[in-house]
Amino acid sequence: MKRRQAIKNLSILPVTGVALGSSLTLGSALTSCSSSPSKPQRNIFKELGIRTFINAAGTYTALSASTMYDEVLDTIQFASQHYAAINEVQDAVGKKIAELCHAEAAMVTAGCWSALVLGTAGVITGDDRRKVAMLPNNLSELKSEVLVQRTHNHGYSHALTNTGAKLIEVETVADVRKAINPKTAMMWFLNYAEPNGQINAKEWVDLGKEYGIPTMIDMAADATPVENLWKFNDMGFSLVCVSGGKGLRGPQSAGILMGKQDLIAAARLNAPPNSGNIGRGMKVNKEEIIGMYVALEKFINSDHKVMWKMWEDRIAVIVDAVKAVDGVTTNVTVPEIANITPTLSISWDQEKIKVNGNEMRTRLREGTPSIEMMGGRDNVIITAWMMHDGDAEIVASRMVEELKKATA
Repeated sequence: MKRRQAIKNLSILPVTGVALGSSLTLGSALTSCSSSPSKPQRNIFKELGIRTFINAAGTYTALSASTMYDEVLDTIQFASQHYAAINEVQDAVGKKIAELCHAEAAMVTAGCWSALVLGTAGVITGDDRRKVAMLPNNLSELKSEVLVQRTHNHGYSHALTNTGAKLIEVETVADVRKAINPKTAMMWFLNYAEPNGQINAKEWVDLGKEYGIPTMIDMAADATPVENLWKFNDMGFSLVCVSGGKGLRGPQSAGILMGKQDLIAAARLNAPPNSGNIGRGMKVNKEEIIGMYVALEKFINSDHKVMWKMWEDRIAVIVDAVKAVDGVTTNVTVPEIANITPTLSISWDQEKIKVNGNEMRTRLREGTPSIEMMGGRDNVIITAWMMHDGDAEIVASRMVEELKKATA
């Protein structure tokens, strides 16, 4: 299950410090910031009657994606107590992100959607402030057509048309060559849809280079394996768009746009804190910008072999438990290209166990503790990468309990 499909169906290093216009660094200031005695924690979810749950589903926006690292929360807390100019924060953080991800430049955006909008806007306007003020209207004099493979033209491509751009669907290399004209501004690629198209990522980039047309890739939640974070910059994409609050475990409302220096500079003209542009409302505060950097740094410098083993072990706990129930079948796979983590499908003989997959998910959702997972009528689908310690054991116990309860 990928994040778009679900919507349809519904080694760690210390913080290194970022200059904030004063003599303090982030690392030293965090120490002084944490010296006050801790206060009793207010359970605002309980107070408001909001359900919380074990996340056995994955990094889905509707399920609040991920929980942030402690280091990110500490960073946000510190940054909230100081003033800093947003452009200076973007400058400093963008430089660090670009270094980590092999890009010429980078910026933090209001999620991956915002990265798509601002990146496209930057391609269309360049550094011309008159053009910046025109979007999304009056594009007749501008290059504003974006080529997209038919199988990549899903709902998320609507972010591109927010700028006023017109999508031109293609299927083959011959189609691309035929479609390119003086109005062609950009070529857009959706990473998780690569197996469905006739043109792969490298071929897409090469076509763009051949015709001098910028290429953009939406890799959204595809931060695993970690090499993906620089793979597409190294491949030659002009712009790369990433979700910040999914696998990277930064602020959910943050994202990253990275790529060529001139295009990032143009995207920032279309973004806050500037006004008179299409992106003024896509604000990212200083806390999110710096928090996003710290999350990225921590993720990249984590021991990913240890992390993968932890995910496998959690899945194994669930497999071992449910296999003991007569009629149950399990299958562990790893997605081919996106959301690459161990993924468990559990199905059962519904003649013996009188509950279907959708009903099982409802029972787990409405139980205590509440558990969210994906799947359909014939199965449930579980990923472990957003679970906390001890969650796998609870999921295993509840699955067994409900399977046995439904046994004829």
